[in-house]
Amino acid sequence: MSAQPFLIAAAGLFSMGIYGILVRRNAVMVLLSIELILNAVNINFVVFNQMLSDVLLNGQIFTVFIITIAAAEVGIGLAIVLMLFRNRQTANINEFDLMKW
Repeated sequence: MSAQPFLIAAAGLFSMGIYGILVRRNAVMVLLSIELILNAVNINFVVFNQMLSDVLLNGQIFTVFIITIAAAEVGIGLAIVLMLFRNRQTANINEFDLMKW
């Protein structure tokens, strides 16, 4: 089977993630867009691992690490967003200026 459909799907997911980060102002939607980007990278790792017939399964090992990092990112990111939402009553990224001088 050809790798081209999988790479096109990964490119589409990556593009949607970049678009979501650049356009959306809701913090939860930005976190979801980051997840789309990480999933596109996972698809690329698995496809290239299959294409190269790697004996060590490096692409799949990296994919497991990325899934672990993505889960931690979601947990910490949502905790931060919930605390900011409790304090500011909004999830708009433009209004999160707590660290500005």
